[in-house]
Amino acid sequence: MSESPASGPPPQTPPMTQHRATQQTTALRQRLAELRGPAVAPHPLDARALAALAANPGCKRRALLDGAGVDKAALATALGSPAAFGQSQFAFMRGNAFEAKVKADGGTELMRLLYERLGGGSEAPRKVLVPDLTAAGPEGRAARTALALREATGAGGWALLDHPMLALEVAGSPAYLEPDAVVVHPDGRWTVVEIKSFPMIDSSADAAKVGAAARQSAVYVLALERIAAVTSGAEVGHRVLLVCPKDFSNLPTASVVDVRKQRAVTRRQLTRLTRIEEIAAALPEGTTFDPECSPQELTAAVESVTAAYAPECLAACELAFHCRAKARSAGAVQALGRSVRGELGGLTTVTDVLAAAAGKEGDPADPTVAALRRAAALRAEALERAAGPAAPEGGTPCR
Repeated sequence: MSESPASGPPPQTPPMTQHRATQQTTALRQRLAELRGPAVAPHPLDARALAALAANPGCKRRALLDGAGVDKAALATALGSPAAFGQSQFAFMRGNAFEAKVKADGGTELMRLLYERLGGGSEAPRKVLVPDLTAAGPEGRAARTALALREATGAGGWALLDHPMLALEVAGSPAYLEPDAVVVHPDGRWTVVEIKSFPMIDSSADAAKVGAAARQSAVYVLALERIAAVTSGAEVGHRVLLVCPKDFSNLPTASVVDVRKQRAVTRRQLTRLTRIEEIAAALPEGTTFDPECSPQELTAAVESVTAAYAPECLAACELAFHCRAKARSAGAVQALGRSVRGELGGLTTVTDVLAAAAGKEGDPADPTVAALRRAAALRAEALERAAGPAAPEGGTPCR
């Protein structure tokens, strides 16, 4: 009896194709190193930055800089537009202390909270495997994490992975992500655990901070799904465990956050990102973002890559102040917000908008131009009524 196709060995990639792919990967890494600067170490791309990148997929500038590992904070300082935002040292230390408290004693308290919120039909976690995830470099740690996830899933018990390393391809370049923890359930389910230091008061936390944590967790879920796809019996849960201090104490409490919506949005936005090699290929010869270069050279390099500025960038990107200054100097309507930009259609500058409203330019049949002229007429009428009747000629105005 001949062997069925399903039971045969998996198809192998031709050696020539593998060699060509390896050459392309090596060439891309060399090109990104040139853009970053020969003596500059790559700046890691974390889940928070990745979520912000996915929220603005049209910004080729950020996609290239993040993909090349450019330190945007140092670049913004060298350009003369430093971004004064980020986590304070006090908040950083407080967050580390709270995370250590949650994970103390082999994660006993963490596993208790998880079992209370997401235990399902599994038995209580009396014995929890905590695998060693140490390895050389991010690639080694990512491979060790994938192996630990497969082994824990095959064992059919509880396992706690403390700070695992996950890999996710972003615009053709690998990004390495480090969640606070991932728990493997006896039924093969994987749950992302996100530990934050902001308080949960009366079982409710700040909506904006919870939303940011959900978007960040959605990135981890996407990265885990790549491993689960090649792991028998594994399934990534779309409900993550958010652990925060309870009320005004330092005692941990937890809430379950469904990230299916954030996962779908992030996945769609990452798919829309232009591949990094295509952006790099369009740059002028000799372009570099090395902070050691002069401000003039850096400005020319940054401006050679198109950006998609919006006011929301001020809370998510270190180059936002530089991009805002350029948008304002050019009179770009993007500086007024995405919703305004969308309403104005083909009118891309404030000058064009004012000219269209005044009836000096624009096609009257264009709905946008017609709406602007109608708004201008209503404004002029309102101002005329507010001014009231003019004083009689030669008379004395009232004071």
